[in-house]
Amino acid sequence: MIHPIAPVYDKNSRVLILGSFPSVKSREQQFFYGHKQNRFWRVMANILECEAPEDIPQKRNMLITHHVAVWDVIASCEITGSSDASIRNVQPNDLSDILSLADIRAIYTNGGKAHQLYQKYIFPVNGREACLLPSTSPANAAYSLDRLIEAWKVIRENLK
Repeated sequence: MIHPIAPVYDKNSRVLILGSFPSVKSREQQFFYGHKQNRFWRVMANILECEAPEDIPQKRNMLITHHVAVWDVIASCEITGSSDASIRNVQPNDLSDILSLADIRAIYTNGGKAHQLYQKYIFPVNGREACLLPSTSPANAAYSLDRLIEAWKVIRENLK
């Protein structure tokens, strides 16, 4: 399966958040974190101190306005449904355009699979460390919304 969603960023982006690969719902909607139970948008709205976006134009605007870039580690792979555990035959995304155009000060991975794949495929190419953040996926039941927000607050220091 080939990644169907273009990255969100501009030259003013300071933080890059990378997931693994879009879920079924995200692929249907053609935008990141499309599952209603994924807490990404609520976490980001809290951290950025703004209203939670309700549609794709609002989501894109929130990210760009607050200098946040979003994409995924994987360009293509074999995947069953939305399960990160099923991911096979990974081809990584090339981050060079984002990293050369934008003022990316920090890279964060949304969840363990994204971090593992970043370390395996992308770090050896660009040498840029990524900070692991707990997954906002509903599958990460160990983290409440409040606990996710607390962990993700680290992003704020690179947005100033």
